[in-house]
Amino acid sequence: MSTPLYRLKAEFFKTLGHPVRIRVLELLSEREHAVSEMLAEVGVEPAHLSQQLAVLRRSNLVVARREGSAVHYALTDPRVAELLAVARTILSGVLAGQAELLADLRDATPEAPPTA
Repeated sequence: MSTPLYRLKAEFFKTLGHPVRIRVLELLSEREHAVSEMLAEVGVEPAHLSQQLAVLRRSNLVVARREGSAVHYALTDPRVAELLAVARTILSGVLAGQAELLADLRDATPEAPPTA
């Protein structure tokens, strides 16, 4: 029996559900990066970055290439970059809506009477 598509989608989004993995994918959306470059950008311990890269490799979202002693990573599919851009657009809209709601609430809040 095959796994339903909605479960596969849920697993895919769980893979994306970590800030370090998202940051790595953002970096790789720009270009291929060596692990040493990513360490400086992501700001985590090497072991932690390695662990997160392993998760992304197992999910086939990134591919590794060795060049001498350096390991370089790249996205396996450029549509991952598109997905991150769409997520950014959605979040921008949500946050703009929340900012408008907050402004409306502030405008509707009566001022407290002065205290003596």
